[in-house]
Amino acid sequence: TSVENKMNRISLWKGLLAGHGRSFSTSTGGKEKVAFLGLGNMGFHMANNLLKTGKFDLAAYDVNTQVLDKISQQGGKPASSPAEAAEDASYVITMLPSNDHVRQAYGGENGIISSSKFKDGCLCIDSSTIDPMVSREVNEMVTARGGRFVDAPVSGGVGGAEAGTLTFMVGGTESNFTKSHNVLNDMGANIVHCGDVGTGEVAKLCNNMVLAISMLGVSEAMNLGEKLGMDPKVLAGIMNTSTARCWSSDTYNPTPGVIEGVPSSRDYEGGFGSALMLKDLGLATDAAKSVAAPVPMGAASQSFYQLMVANGLGAKDFSVAYQFLKGKK
Repeated sequence: TSVENKMNRISLWKGLLAGHGRSFSTSTGGKEKVAFLGLGNMGFHMANNLLKTGKFDLAAYDVNTQVLDKISQQGGKPASSPAEAAEDASYVITMLPSNDHVRQAYGGENGIISSSKFKDGCLCIDSSTIDPMVSREVNEMVTARGGRFVDAPVSGGVGGAEAGTLTFMVGGTESNFTKSHNVLNDMGANIVHCGDVGTGEVAKLCNNMVLAISMLGVSEAMNLGEKLGMDPKVLAGIMNTSTARCWSSDTYNPTPGVIEGVPSSRDYEGGFGSALMLKDLGLATDAAKSVAAPVPMGAASQSFYQLMVANGLGAKDFSVAYQFLKGKK
């Protein structure tokens, strides 16, 4: 599944700095060069949308050589390391699985800023979902090297990445935010300035914590109503025109058959995996601990998703919580 592919990439990116024997040539024809690192389910579509504009020369790096072949077929130029991809680039975009992968991609041996041809003023845009403190750490690395940095995690899923309608939550200076539009506008429909570096990640983690909590609440209510004899479609219709209305109910309902085309109506495949939600909840609760912010509902949701993942549901969409409550796997 798409989620399994992304989770496999987490282990693959442990080999991030090992070369893959790929060749790369510098930008030509006066176009600005973009380096793109991380061509997973989201990143590939984002990079492809940049190529479709015809405005950029794009160099790409990923540990998966198959996706490098795919982006090459679209006009991208594979690179053998993050440093090589970043040579003479005006923009670097990273879309990676975790804190450590981002740290290594930027500051490790053969990392982005290790390149002798790292361009002064290069704007680095990290769209990974990571700890806000790591974003601030990477910002310091990049600026010390003469570059510029924003964190810009996304919302909108694989469909939004493919359609170019993502929302980018951007943290950084006003001037860097403005400059980021030169590439983000070609991958998204909504570019929001959240504040200083790290606040994009803060917005993403807070949003996903609420999403997890609301999905569990809707799942509990739908399961309860069905067990008490209520037709799920009727109950959902009432909730969606009453005070219980929320995205988890009216757009992404977890009960099979209530809404067509959502993961619950296709055996919870092809959505946002429970293991990925657990990862984001872990980031949110860790961030909360660092500032002594109580998040009892967030912590309870984290425990629930941990139990789901332990029971083999990590690759299923996070709305599978409904089935887990019913005792099904």
